[in-house]
Amino acid sequence: MANVPQPVDFALKETRPKIGADSSITDKLACTYDLVEQMQYLYVHVVKAKELPGRDVSGSCDPYVEVKLGNYKGVTNHFEKKTSPEWNQVFAFAKERIQASVVEISVKDKDVIVDDLIGRAVFDVNEIPKRVPPDSPLAPQWYRLEDRRGEKIKKGELMLAVWMGTQADEAFPHAWHSDAAAVAGDTVTHIRSKVYLSPRLWYVRVNVIEAQDLLPSDKSKAPEVFVKVILGNQALITKVSPSKSVNPMWNEDLLFVAAEPFEEPIVLTVEDRSGGKEEILGRLLVPLQSVQRRLDNKPVHTRWYNLERYLVIDGEQKKEIKFASRIHLRICLEGGYHVMDESTHHSSDLRPTARQLWKPPVGILELGILSAHGLIPIKTRDGRGSTDAYCVAKYGQKWVRTRTIVDSFSPRWNEQYTWEVFDVCTVVTIGVFGNGHVPGGGGKDSRIGKVRIRLSTLESNRVYTHSYPLLVLHPSGVKKMGELQLAIRFTCSLWVTMLYMYSQPLLPKMHYIHPLSVMQLDSLRHQAIQIVSMRLSRAEPPLRREVVEYMLDVDSQMWNMRRSKANFFRIMSVSRGLISMSNWFHQIRHWKNPLTSVLIHILFVILVNYPELIIPTFFL
Repeated sequence: MANVPQPVDFALKETRPKIGADSSITDKLACTYDLVEQMQYLYVHVVKAKELPGRDVSGSCDPYVEVKLGNYKGVTNHFEKKTSPEWNQVFAFAKERIQASVVEISVKDKDVIVDDLIGRAVFDVNEIPKRVPPDSPLAPQWYRLEDRRGEKIKKGELMLAVWMGTQADEAFPHAWHSDAAAVAGDTVTHIRSKVYLSPRLWYVRVNVIEAQDLLPSDKSKAPEVFVKVILGNQALITKVSPSKSVNPMWNEDLLFVAAEPFEEPIVLTVEDRSGGKEEILGRLLVPLQSVQRRLDNKPVHTRWYNLERYLVIDGEQKKEIKFASRIHLRICLEGGYHVMDESTHHSSDLRPTARQLWKPPVGILELGILSAHGLIPIKTRDGRGSTDAYCVAKYGQKWVRTRTIVDSFSPRWNEQYTWEVFDVCTVVTIGVFGNGHVPGGGGKDSRIGKVRIRLSTLESNRVYTHSYPLLVLHPSGVKKMGELQLAIRFTCSLWVTMLYMYSQPLLPKMHYIHPLSVMQLDSLRHQAIQIVSMRLSRAEPPLRREVVEYMLDVDSQMWNMRRSKANFFRIMSVSRGLISMSNWFHQIRHWKNPLTSVLIHILFVILVNYPELIIPTFFL
């Protein structure tokens, strides 16, 4: 099966986009972001107004600004009863869609029936200056407002800055875009490009050693004591102590995942189940901020903790402090491990948790997310199929999200991002999603497909431009959801450093000195994914849980019939030569071809009598 060629429609295709890294492109604007195609935008920065004339009886107004360019219209927020408002909003109009010769900025008074025009400023598109980063931003200026006839009004000025620029402009990420003119209000924040950082994850090791002087309520029965440890939404319990006494012993390790900043303490309870129901004999809270951090396999100091005992009196839980039982614990934050939150085969980061153990970066990864083509409709808008697509790229702790291109099956993002590379044996993942939080969305982002690129397959300082098929496995088979066009470049800082990295173990040393079991790693990885998805969903705008789980392959460890069959055929393909050899000997033994069997027997007799010919015969 491995030798069967892929269908052309599912294969990788090399492209020739007009990016700045191409030596034929000499335009300075294109070279600012050299892995993406240059996109021209007309920017309008509406800063503030002053001394606006009143339009109502009280002599005040409710002003807002309308920026109009052809059929596209952007509107600022409005202020009530304010003659000197401040908006500080930026509008960006794609030059390729401009069909008008002038841009009109109007200040209007919001009214119940018809909004009144206070004044306006008009600019000729051909006269607007260009700005080339890294030049400083264009300074805004005061403009006297004029009426519909073009005459200056007596009072009222508007501070503006109008320029032509590209997606390299600082104003681009937070600007209102004409591509998303149908999106308004708070929904605009859900379609802008953002950069997110995963929290730093730690393994928390709780070694429960023993307890002393426990006080079970029923002293006539031998206590069956165990310890329950809770950290956030993770809960683990020890085995019941084999020494059924008030001084039980366990010496058992429990592992958890925690994220900085530490928000929740370790909650430990000692419980007895001898009476048919679980009785709490003592409770302990341990803040993670006070826990020792370990960078290697050196022993951690143990400590005795006093357990708090609670009594239930008249339905209320009260603390009893007459006598304290004790528990012996060894707790530490493991900084020498790498906390797995991705699939083992597609990890983008293999560094240990502790920053003191990090090695210098070996290079820089640059990714240009250009465009997508042939996306399938994933929602219905006005009775027709539609897609509001955006991309998410993940490498190491840094996540990036492009802006959402509304209602397009061939979106063009042309956004470029950079990461530091600490190990070339890692993978960058790029996923395409349908935004479910714009008009017509179902409130949940849809999976379109994802692409993975292994850095060790890239030549240093070479720009790769390819179109990657977005393939999704459905019960009916593999389905193509579209194509994603990317440009990628890995730049190696020092070849000596990179060669040295190849000589080192893939994972940090603690994974080999004190290894974790496969079951432990799987359980801890699931907890790590839950923590990362919860933290990123609390950002503003949030990176949704369904997006994070898809990028981190939350279901990669689940058994799958189709995947099992594919692995079986791969094994059969690898062992096909041995199977063919075995069948050949079987035919010789059963004289399927008498001539061949006679010749092999003669050869066997010769080799028995002249063993020095065995090696030459083997090579022959």
